[in-house]
Amino acid sequence: MRALILSDIHGNLEALTAVLAAAQPFDTLWNLGDMVGYGASPNEVIDLVRPLAELTVRGNHDRVCCGLSSALGFNPVARAAALWTQRTLTPENTAWLRAVAQGPLQPAHPGVTCAHGSPLNEDQYILNMRDAWAPLQQMPTPITFFGHTHLQGGFAQKEHDWQELKPRYSTHDQAESVVLDIAPGTRHLINPGSVGQPRDCDWRAAFAIYDSDAATIHYHRVPYDLTTAQGRILMAGLPERLAARLREGR
Repeated sequence: MRALILSDIHGNLEALTAVLAAAQPFDTLWNLGDMVGYGASPNEVIDLVRPLAELTVRGNHDRVCCGLSSALGFNPVARAAALWTQRTLTPENTAWLRAVAQGPLQPAHPGVTCAHGSPLNEDQYILNMRDAWAPLQQMPTPITFFGHTHLQGGFAQKEHDWQELKPRYSTHDQAESVVLDIAPGTRHLINPGSVGQPRDCDWRAAFAIYDSDAATIHYHRVPYDLTTAQGRILMAGLPERLAARLREGR
């Protein structure tokens, strides 16, 4: 079984389209949330990913952009994007976002949990081993997929051995992948990275493939039509910073 894991698409249609093309073939899709916010194609992203996803977890931007919680906790740029997204979403997509379940959720495949932020608190970021320690200890499944940080990688633990996972790539302009073997008896927190707004200084769209038969996780990066994505943001009247940071990858 090959599962495509996506997170933090953030209204970036060009990045999502590139990822779906590069990820073929896959058997199922698990969506870790934050489909909207920041980018200028929220309806198009939802219309594309919604019918494909076996499982979707809500993200904090999804929650704010559909009106379930206030944007006051966001910084000014994120707040402006969220309010624009609220006005732009179709009634159908707003209603669907409001119904998306809070994580953590478990797909039909055994041994896996999916969350947006920490599986212990959807708004908490898992940035270091201190953040990862409690989820690694407490989750009922050996593998937990999470997003929210926009940083591809994760954490692993086997008995007294703890490890931070950071895929290493050789370029920043071509499609690349890095394979992680899932060792027996090891617990993992895996972040596929952000499809539409990476923040690890690599502008390419990020995703992961979980191959349960081979016991591997493939981290991927793929280039996409950055110019068009930036142009959509500027033409929508969204803050220019949202377009500039796509090239910076941070």
